[in-house]
Parts: sequence; C-alpha cells; structure tokens
Amino acid sequence: MAAFEYNALDGGGKEHNGVLEGDSARQVRQQLRDRGWIPMAVDEVRERRRGGGIARRRSRIRAGELTLLTRQLATLVGSGTPLEESLRAVSRQSERQSVRNLVTGVRARVVEGHTLADGLAEFPRVFNELYRATVAAGEQTGHLDTVLERLADYVEKRQQMRQRIQQALIYPIALVIISIGVVSLLLTYVVPKVTRVFADTGQTLPMLTRGLIATSDFLRAWGPLLLVAVIGIAIGFAASMRREGFRRRVHAVLLRLPLIGRLTRSLNTARFARTFSILMGSGVPVLEGLRISAGVIANLPMREAVSGAASRIREGTAIARALENSGQFPPMTVHLVASGEGSGNLEGMLERAAHSQEREIDGLIGTLLALFEPLLIVVMGGIVLTIVLSIMLPIFELNQLVGR
Repeated sequence: MAAFEYNALDGGGKEHNGVLEGDSARQVRQQLRDRGWIPMAVDEVRERRRGGGIARRRSRIRAGELTLLTRQLATLVGSGTPLEESLRAVSRQSERQSVRNLVTGVRARVVEGHTLADGLAEFPRVFNELYRATVAAGEQTGHLDTVLERLADYVEKRQQMRQRIQQALIYPIALVIISIGVVSLLLTYVVPKVTRVFADTGQTLPMLTRGLIATSDFLRAWGPLLLVAVIGIAIGFAASMRREGFRRRVHAVLLRLPLIGRLTRSLNTARFARTFSILMGSGVPVLEGLRISAGVIANLPMREAVSGAASRIREGTAIARALENSGQFPPMTVHLVASGEGSGNLEGMLERAAHSQEREIDGLIGTLLALFEPLLIVVMGGIVLTIVLSIMLPIFELNQLVGR
C-alpha cells in the first residue's frame, strides 16, 4: 500500500487536496469518485518520482517543522508506540497539509515493510544524508528514540545559528542599501538643480564643484547602463560559482581574508564538529561519519581537507593528526579531537569543539559589525560633506565678489 496525493473537485466545484492510501492510483481515484468528487490529479507521494507532479512541488518543509516532527516522533517511539502508529499520529497532529502528506508518504513505505530510513530516502530534499544515516544507525542499534532526539537538537541548533547570522546581517545590508540610495538621489536629482544656478553666473567653479558636476552628469547619462552592468557581473559571478574550479579559488581567497577568513573557518568547523559528533553518538562508523560530515562543509578547500584526512585515517592515522596535517582546522578543535580520542569520549569533545567555534563566530560577527557600522557612517559622512562643500564653495566665492 502506498500514499497518493490527490487534487479533486466536489459537486459544487470546490477544490480539495489531501492524501489517501491505496494499492494503486486507480484505487485512489475510485475512492474519490465514491465521495462524489472528480479526481483531477493523483500522484504517489515520492519525491524522487520524475515529472514535477503535486508531490514533488510540495515536498519541502520549514526547519522548525522538521524539528517538531522529529521530536514528536522521538517521544512516541520512546513511549513504546509502534513506528507505524507513531507516524500516523504525527501526521494527524501536523497543522500544514504539506507535512501531513510527507509523513503519510514515509508511513506508506514503512507499512510496505521498508525501514524508516528507506522511507525517508524518498524525500532527500527534506531528509538529508546526515538525517537518513543517523536514523539508519539508530534502527540498527535499537536506539531510534535517542537518535531522533539528537537529530531534533541538531536541526534546532543549526536553525538558531542560521537565524543569528541572518539577524546580524540585516542591519548592515539595510544600511548599505539606504546609503547607496541616498547618495544616488543626491547626485542625480538634487545636485544638478543646485549647480545649474552656478553655471548661469559664468564664473569659474572650484575643482571640487566641477568634479561633483562631472560625477552627477556621468550617473545621469550612464547610471542605467551601469546598473545593468552591475547586475550582469553579479549574474556572471553566480554562474561562474557553479563551476567547481572557480568556486574553489573563491573559497580559498575567502579563507585568506582577515576576519572574514576566521569567520568562514569557524563556521564550517562548527558545522563539521557538530555533524560528526551526532554521527559518532549514533553509532555511525568513523569513515562514513567523516564522509557525511564533509558534505555539510560549504568551503571546498576545507571539505577536500576532510576527504584527504579520511584517506589518511583509513591508513591508520589518528583523526586529530589527520585534521592537523590538513592545516584547515583551528588548533583548539584539533586539540579537543585529540583529547576525545585519548579519553574515548570523541562525541563529547566534538560537541565542545562545536560550542567553542560557535562562541567564536558570535564574537567575530560582533567585531565585524563594530568595525563596519562606524566605518560606513564615516564614509557616508565624508560623501555628504564633499557634496555640501562642493555646493557651498561657489556660494562663498560669490559672496566675496559681491563684497568687493
């Protein structure tokens, strides 16, 4: 029995969407006709299915919903409720139709005799490889409820980190956009109207004023073309970033930049350490855990360093030594990993390393904002001062001529 997502019209022409279980799409269509509805579309809830049907378009859910779903399932499984009934209960408790459809699709695979990990594999855009591998390890060891709780904590902490970074960037980005808008407005609309008065006097204008007028004329004449060029460069850069070689060079440059490099290294190290920690705690083999953990690292040189470290570990090198030889990870993280290997508590030391890097990320973001905000204010003040002086200098000269 599988789950099918349907779209149907009732006798009054009202549209209905939902999920029904059946042996085939034909059987589900018959169920809809028995209700007096006209089936418009019936698609098996399976993300990997080709064609872009209803199930494929609606398979994504928010991080908060994934966290709640995972915690509910962990609680029900931990209380002794059979997995099939736990999935049914989670589906019924979900407020959004997309979540209900997703869980029903997973449950259909479990009812067919597949494992939970196999059911999750039908929706790889929602349940990534880390999630599926951890669940598979939990099923094999018989500690699925504990693993699910760890996964819920992991998803929640990742979302919190993402939100902190986004919130930290909102103010400086808004400040930059407003600043560019104000300066562009001054140079393209205000300055030409004011300087037109000076041109009528026939006097020789100061160099600063002439430069301001030339800048204003350039923006008025070439501003739209300049905007198109900037957009074209941005699109070209985004397209180039899809090529691995170009992306690797950009990522390598980022690692060498002051402050930005430390932030990039700390962010990727925190992701790696937290992911590796949950995999080790769930019983995933070390080499498999390293392979999956490398996938969450966005920076290509660091990701390749983990892959190279895995090769050396396969040959018998200690994890800490392999990471240290890569030269891509902070010494504190390497030291904590070495302590974990020596004490037999690698999971706990990796968790500490993740906490340490996250604290450093908060400090680096605070430092960057503390430097950026006053610097931007000074730059904006300098630009406005230049515009004001350019306008005032001819006025001072006119006053001097009238005084004579």
